[in-house]
Amino acid sequence: MPTPTAAVVVLAAGSGSRVGAEVNKILLPLRGEPLIARSVRTALEVPGVDPVVVVCRPGERALVAAAVQPVVEEREVLLIDGGATRQASEQAALDLLAPRVAAGAVDVVAIHDGARPLAGVELFEEAIAVAREHGGAVPAFDLPGLLPRSPGPAGGTGARLAGVQTPQAFRAAPLLAAYAAASATGFEGTDTAAAFAEFAPGADLAIRAVPSSARNLKVTFAEDLPVAERLLG
Repeated sequence: MPTPTAAVVVLAAGSGSRVGAEVNKILLPLRGEPLIARSVRTALEVPGVDPVVVVCRPGERALVAAAVQPVVEEREVLLIDGGATRQASEQAALDLLAPRVAAGAVDVVAIHDGARPLAGVELFEEAIAVAREHGGAVPAFDLPGLLPRSPGPAGGTGARLAGVQTPQAFRAAPLLAAYAAASATGFEGTDTAAAFAEFAPGADLAIRAVPSSARNLKVTFAEDLPVAERLLG
């Protein structure tokens, strides 16, 4: 049997409402290239990834296909329609990947926001490797100074405030099982890790943090685009 691969799911089913755009924000240009094209190209550059799945907003599949075509070349990129919520969009991608997971062809699934165009190949690689070893991986970085920290028993800081990002990666079979259980109970998580932590079967599974930074920003508001431009510079 061939060595199992990691699948990368790129979520692009949001909107441009908070960024103030008339189109889906993942179609906005960053240095002359749509955000979604940058995210997909990075996913394709990660060693051992096959396939990449892009989850589109219903009615936008042709627009997204045109945006990513220049970076796809001969690689396999699958486009599907998402749902009304983030979890519904993730579920659509997992349903598409389920036969490959059952056949043992895909052993890890990484889920990434298409509006995070600055995530690097190395972050994907580390998240996937940690997920294979422990069960799940979530990029995180400290957010100092936003809230008071409680003193610990020895007088130090007993709590840390962290920013959680994507790509989040998980062992594929437990992730599918977790989402089936979440669907059965009507659970709606804020991100992939929430459903995995709540429902993934197996006492040996753990979600580990992998180091990231504020550079891996998510384009949410209008001012995020010029920030991303400067970071690229």
